[in-house]
Amino acid sequence: MMMVSDDCLVECKIDDDSEEDDGGGEQMTTPPPPPEFASKAPTPAPKPPSPPTAPATPAPTPTHPVNRDPYGINKHLQVEVSDVLAEPATPRSIDQVWIYSVTGFESARVWTYRCLTLLFAVPFALLCGIFLAVLACLHVWFVVPCIQLSNTFLPCLRSLCMCALNVVISPFCMSAALCCSQIALSLSNKDWHLMRDKEAVGV
Repeated sequence: MMMVSDDCLVECKIDDDSEEDDGGGEQMTTPPPPPEFASKAPTPAPKPPSPPTAPATPAPTPTHPVNRDPYGINKHLQVEVSDVLAEPATPRSIDQVWIYSVTGFESARVWTYRCLTLLFAVPFALLCGIFLAVLACLHVWFVVPCIQLSNTFLPCLRSLCMCALNVVISPFCMSAALCCSQIALSLSNKDWHLMRDKEAVGV
């Protein structure tokens, strides 16, 4: 335990009777501590302000392959090896032969398709685009206007046709019907027996 000498003690005078009047009294100063109690550690220097850190960039999300057939119109073309080549359990070939056959099938299918698309995909796509453009142009500027004009003028044409039928064809048909309504056919028993005898002879 460290003993403190009397020289290090500081005498402080405390006056209880003196009061501060309206904050105008003298402020008592505290003497500095003795050197034995002073801190020997140096005051740390203020740290320089750290530069602002850039916001962390989010990690790139993995890109998924684009679905080139969202409506499944060519779903029936998804052919696998098992859909074409199937080897039963009893007659069995060598494992290496089967592996090379599957590899050759897949390689031939994939690379042949890629080579054909390299040659024909762009021209066929251009032809399909031109064909659809022609169809759209005909539909917009020819078919739909003709239909709309027909819907506009058909009631008038219907009225003209009804007038022509009522004036020309309807009286002729009514006269023919009246003439034919007077025709009557009657068969007597004699005629009936004669017809039956003829049928019996013919048989």
